[in-house]
Amino acid sequence: MSLSREQMLVEMGISPIWVWREQPGPTASDECLPPVTAVEVEKAALPSRPPAPAAQPEFSPRSVSNTPAQVMAVGCLDWPELTRQVAVCRACGLGEQRRQAVFGVGDQHPDWLFIGEGPGAEEDAQGVPFVGQAGKLLDNMLAALDIARGNKVYIANAVKCRPPGNRTPEAAEMAACRPYLERQIALLKPKIIVLLGKAAVHAVLHDDKTLASMRGKRFEYAGIPVVVTYHPAYLLRNLPDKAKAWEDLLFARRLLAGQSVPELPF
Repeated sequence: MSLSREQMLVEMGISPIWVWREQPGPTASDECLPPVTAVEVEKAALPSRPPAPAAQPEFSPRSVSNTPAQVMAVGCLDWPELTRQVAVCRACGLGEQRRQAVFGVGDQHPDWLFIGEGPGAEEDAQGVPFVGQAGKLLDNMLAALDIARGNKVYIANAVKCRPPGNRTPEAAEMAACRPYLERQIALLKPKIIVLLGKAAVHAVLHDDKTLASMRGKRFEYAGIPVVVTYHPAYLLRNLPDKAKAWEDLLFARRLLAGQSVPELPF
């Protein structure tokens, strides 16, 4: 008598017979979960045991660091949790030297999103972006457009912690902070983004061209129009370029209004 493979396995006491089935693809919520490791699979196969009591260490922000799973989950955070995670972030060395993270300020349902480079000394002390002389100039520029921070305007930075000596953020520092900035943009859903300075351009558009070559052109991030201009701190040192920055803001305003705008001839 000839037995099939399945019958032979049953006769040998090897059963049940498992049949491989196609697994469904990941859902949107699955993408927010950290991957399951082989160690976790082995633990799940062991008999459950009551956990041994252990003393809970006192929470300290300096004990928190960003793992790959945490970075992956940033895309699922709501506004309060995103704010909390930025406050305790130690994903790069800037977190060890700051007084506090500078998350951003303004209308959470803005038309305009302005993104600078990083906090300075005064911003680090107050926890608010653009509060020094560069901030006063930015406020004047906004007023000239008949807008203001907090009224259809949100202001953020490429990095949330002050670089030492107010230097330009390094590429690795911007990369560590990028998930937070991207989540901010996703939650804010601005109608237009204005990038202030080269570091902001690098963080959002991943472009290393000169600002002069990028001014007066329409870029996009996630379908949102993007305009490039000079950082207010640069304008304080180069007063003649204020007129160029004003042209950039007028260009952005026309884009926001939905007008068909030709690129400026720079």
